[in-house]
Amino acid sequence: MKDSLFKMNSMCRLIMLLLVLSLVDEASGKQVFKEHGLHFLRIPTRWDEAIPLGNGISGTLIWQKDGNLRLALDRADLWDLRPVKEFSGSDYSYKFVCDAVEKGNIQPVYDIIDARTGKDIAPTKIPAGAIEIPVAKLGEVESVDLDVHTAVCTITWKNGAVGRFFNSAVDKRGYFHFSNLPDTLSVNLRSPGFELAEGEKESRNSLSRLGYKNGKIVRGTGEISYRQKAYGNVSYEIALRWNTPDAQTLEGSYCLTTTGTWYSEPVSAGKIMRTGVKEFSTAYKEHVAWWEAYWNRCEISLPDSVLERQWYLEMYKFGSSSRKDAPPICLQAVWTADNGQTPPWRGDFHNDLNTQLSYWPGYASNHLEESEVFTDWLWRIKDNSEAFTRRFFGVEGMNVPCIATLEGRNIGGWNQYSHSPTAGGWLAHHFYLQWKYSADNVFLKERAYPWVKEVARYFENVSVKGKNGKRKLPLSSSPEINDNRIDAWFKETTNYDLACILFTYKAAAEMAESLGLSDEAKHWNGQRSEWPDLARDATGLTIAPGYPLRYTHRHLSNMLAIHPLGLLDVSQGKEAEHLIKRSIHHFEEMGTGGWVGYTYAWLANLQARVFDGDAAARSLHIFAKAFCSPNSFHLNGDQLRKGYSGFTYRPFTLEGNFACASAIQEMLLQSHTGTIRVFPAIPESWRNASFRNMRAMGAFIVSADYKDGKVNRIVVRSEKGGKLRIFNPFTNKVEEKEMGIGETLVLG
Repeated sequence: MKDSLFKMNSMCRLIMLLLVLSLVDEASGKQVFKEHGLHFLRIPTRWDEAIPLGNGISGTLIWQKDGNLRLALDRADLWDLRPVKEFSGSDYSYKFVCDAVEKGNIQPVYDIIDARTGKDIAPTKIPAGAIEIPVAKLGEVESVDLDVHTAVCTITWKNGAVGRFFNSAVDKRGYFHFSNLPDTLSVNLRSPGFELAEGEKESRNSLSRLGYKNGKIVRGTGEISYRQKAYGNVSYEIALRWNTPDAQTLEGSYCLTTTGTWYSEPVSAGKIMRTGVKEFSTAYKEHVAWWEAYWNRCEISLPDSVLERQWYLEMYKFGSSSRKDAPPICLQAVWTADNGQTPPWRGDFHNDLNTQLSYWPGYASNHLEESEVFTDWLWRIKDNSEAFTRRFFGVEGMNVPCIATLEGRNIGGWNQYSHSPTAGGWLAHHFYLQWKYSADNVFLKERAYPWVKEVARYFENVSVKGKNGKRKLPLSSSPEINDNRIDAWFKETTNYDLACILFTYKAAAEMAESLGLSDEAKHWNGQRSEWPDLARDATGLTIAPGYPLRYTHRHLSNMLAIHPLGLLDVSQGKEAEHLIKRSIHHFEEMGTGGWVGYTYAWLANLQARVFDGDAAARSLHIFAKAFCSPNSFHLNGDQLRKGYSGFTYRPFTLEGNFACASAIQEMLLQSHTGTIRVFPAIPESWRNASFRNMRAMGAFIVSADYKDGKVNRIVVRSEKGGKLRIFNPFTNKVEEKEMGIGETLVLG
């Protein structure tokens, strides 16, 4: 009797839980759970609403097109890398730009740098193709689910058929498995339309403009292969194999490889598919085990189900798109647009915001291996960056092209930003973060300091003395201020450029000091002192001296010194706190008409830095509900058309997603000042929250609970040893303790 009563109570609890957690939006067909994944009542019919799968090097978008289940394939290093001929002429130089601005005629610069992106379609990332399976005969779909904890997509039909899909985290292949099929399913492979079909008109972004001949598809029994030649030495191959173990089952796998890139596999897709073949069940177990280990690195629990779910979705995408021995996250990572065209903004590496924001969440979430992918790439392009610096800026040292290819070569675009004079300074911040969060002195000595030092040397060489005796840039800019006009160039150094410069010298000095190079540290500190202070007025931090922010603007460029660089922080006293809050307030006063999704996510990070948890949560809720596709992709514009932005378009980029995850982490844990604070910026209404295994600077692993409106317990483990500084909420004091390697401190 007791057993049956227990079973009944358990079943009732389960039913009640499902009733509470399950809601259906009848208009969109979207099913919403408090669970962390994606849950739909039908297969998405737009590529930018598709179920995303990825393993860092390859990606799959699962959606439905023309009655077919479509698995759109992508690979991170699949690029057309043709050189830009305009960048080899004698006029291609910073001096040429400076002279043009001085003369008041920037048209010659437009002709060389800007206009070519309208005339030429490459360099660009390119799509690979798609697997198509006609599923109309399976009838009505019951549910489409992405379990982010296993990275497996499951589609269930009302007739009992089930399809499961994943991109293996272990062997770089994709897998699919159908069971309970009422009839056999065919499998096909569709190649991109690199040649125009009869009667088709060529658009600005048509793949036909690349000039490729369509590759060859070879079909056999239970297998298809496709080889496509791209520009130069680059080509790619797709291999697809499947079988039917019984009348009700279809299972298969696929592989996409490249030749001619830094990341190409040593063997072709066809050879990979013919060797080391695994059953679906074996591959599934290995794959799920990898993701279990990934999620064990860090967990959070929030009373706000929207933000908790959003964090898990963002960190799922982070784990899917950034892996060792693969390229870093570009604009769309491993999910290039599946619309028969080249991707928005060529799918490139935008180093004026997009790449930087994409790696913000990796550090505090304790995913240093995934975050190091970015500094690995920056190190790999170091030679090309130094060559670019000598060629364009005419000095030694290193800057980095702001809009770059896979190989770190300049693409062009708006000249003020594609050729930003300080992109390397912001990128230096990621070497700093990787070092500070890991406390890895080998990385510091062999990678971080050599890289940052070259950027500092470049700033020393490219700058000139101004009339006030302080150093300045010959020409300066602030991303996207004044768009592409001549007045987007400033003759006084902007706060954006100045923050990048001041941070680089600060980081170089700190790194040199840590390595025992006191003379070099003294030199960098001396260089830093030769630059002016950040410009400010009654509005807060201005764009440039005497030039306040005058209109609604999407890029928080004038506040870079606050976040992420931390040159200004509320811990520095009342004057700094007032300046920071005044700057944020003025930015908001200008209105949201010029904002996009990432603006809200970045703003939430700033709001968390001033301990305003309610404002941060509000910004993140707007981001999640108005600027994300049903599959959580950041679509830039206001999809609700509720006035959150004047932009209502939908180009997909990822930086807003990852800035959102970063902001949630800033609400839970901060350590950028050298002092660890737990729950520094949570909303007043939150009564219970927790996190496990977040990472603080100094290689401290932190877990904490917030219960009944106050901090309940903190556990800090020292990974590398060293001095711990932590704000103790039980004594309201900052306390210090020298920690040994592996030592644990418990508070509460």
